[in-house]
Amino acid sequence: MAIEFSFPPEIEDVRQRVREFMQEEVEKAETDDLWSSDNRRKLIETIFKLRAKAQERGLWLPHMPQEWGGMGLGPTAIAAVSSECARTRLGSFVLNCQAPDEGNMHTLLHFGTDAQKEEYLKPLCKGFKRSCFAMTEPEVAGSDPTLIQTLAERDGDDWVINGHKWFISGARGAHFAILIARTDPDAEVAQERNTAFIVDTESSGWNVVRDVETMSGSHNHCEIRIENLRVPHANILGRLGGGHELGQVRLGPARLAHCMRWIGQIEMALEMMIERARTRYSHGSYLSDKQGIQWMIADSGMELYAAKLMVLHAAYKIENKLDFKTEVSYAKHHVAQTLWKVIDRAVQVHGALGYSTDSPLSGMLAQARWARFADGADEIHQMRIAQQLIRAHERNGSVGSAVGDLPL
Repeated sequence: MAIEFSFPPEIEDVRQRVREFMQEEVEKAETDDLWSSDNRRKLIETIFKLRAKAQERGLWLPHMPQEWGGMGLGPTAIAAVSSECARTRLGSFVLNCQAPDEGNMHTLLHFGTDAQKEEYLKPLCKGFKRSCFAMTEPEVAGSDPTLIQTLAERDGDDWVINGHKWFISGARGAHFAILIARTDPDAEVAQERNTAFIVDTESSGWNVVRDVETMSGSHNHCEIRIENLRVPHANILGRLGGGHELGQVRLGPARLAHCMRWIGQIEMALEMMIERARTRYSHGSYLSDKQGIQWMIADSGMELYAAKLMVLHAAYKIENKLDFKTEVSYAKHHVAQTLWKVIDRAVQVHGALGYSTDSPLSGMLAQARWARFADGADEIHQMRIAQQLIRAHERNGSVGSAVGDLPL
């Protein structure tokens, strides 16, 4: 049988070692005071101490090839590692596989010149530098990058860039950005209008305006004003006019990477829901004995099961160089919805405790809301899925190729 639903022993060993490291080292280091704005230095020191321990255990850069100091794991193995990391707040940072740096590492690896890799990828892999990905703009729909207005104009050996970005995750403190800007506004094919640039964030004209406040607080999602920013022609990443292509290559796997992390959060919320239901007594019985609560638990389990299968199958298709766009859209929509619904149910079962900051669930729920529009709103993925289903039926008289192309 070609179908296999278990990891080979060496990957299962990695998963177990990551879980043990998260429980033995990372969870214990995540004290409540670590998240205070007054303790930023302590937070950074904690991350670096844990990173040293991660490297000692051989748990560093799981997503990168061994020649770049990584573990050389494929997408399906990364799914297991990422879900374990997500059961803590610092897990992905400690292993140096956090967004947006993880996606930028892959982008530089596949599109960067040797000089760009030496200057930007190497220190990123070593954990000496941080980065951000600057694409989204407040004036146009983030789900349609062909509408980007940030303009780059050639001036000798440089490009002069002017524009406005926002919700640029990790921008404050980033040493460089991968910036998407319009270089050919009149290109007949809309997807050929944009180009990716590597921008040193200390450059004159790169201005961090603010950290955009969200319903869950400030999380370094910044607004950027770009004013007469000069970037050398040598800092084009990929080809001139290839910004849309690069963005899609980067964002497809990145969407799935988010799903991998969300699975850890979903599972943790479900476990908390069950623990609360088994220990909370009300109206003559424990909550776990009440049908209404059992349905919440059952629905959450079914949705989590489907989420895991979707993520693993999409990761399998990426790993085997098969077309994965539709599968990633299915996963991105379903897992984001599941994240929101399961955490919300867990809050309900916990009652006032779940709503309060005495429980991590309130923060998890506020964070979960962004999942349904980040990296493509739910409705965009539904549109793409519908288009693929219709095309499959038109070509084959069947939808089979657009529902995973599975042998059943």
